[in-house]
Amino acid sequence: MKLHQIKLKVRKRSKQRIARGGKRGSYSGRGVKGQKSRSGRKLRPAQRDLILRIPKLRGFRNKAKKNKPIIFNLKDLYLAIKTNSVPNVPLTINKEFLVRSGMVSLKYTGEIRILSQGDIDAPLSIEGISVSKRTREKIEKANGKIL
Repeated sequence: MKLHQIKLKVRKRSKQRIARGGKRGSYSGRGVKGQKSRSGRKLRPAQRDLILRIPKLRGFRNKAKKNKPIIFNLKDLYLAIKTNSVPNVPLTINKEFLVRSGMVSLKYTGEIRILSQGDIDAPLSIEGISVSKRTREKIEKANGKIL
């Protein structure tokens, strides 16, 4: 047996031809009409349409215009005082106290504000934290100070 006498078990398929060159008939394997059947076609990528649908966000780097203050109510403070206070010692509430009690992160540099929801009976002194009018009245009624 010689090399030119060997026959393959599987027939080798010829490369698919499109357009001129024969073997494909009238539409040349492109189907009927439409953008895909034209010569020189350029389909627009689907990703571009997806990107255009995403809404644009306002502003440069989309940062908030101003840091909003962290807001606590008197009832939240009351719970923190119960767990972290020593009896018969006047309690000072400032950022350090709130960090120790786990209510504020150490890295937070914005404003902290206390609102009046809830009651307080212990005399408190508050330093460096803004309070509402009703909160001020409640704290002063309980013999507290706002510095």
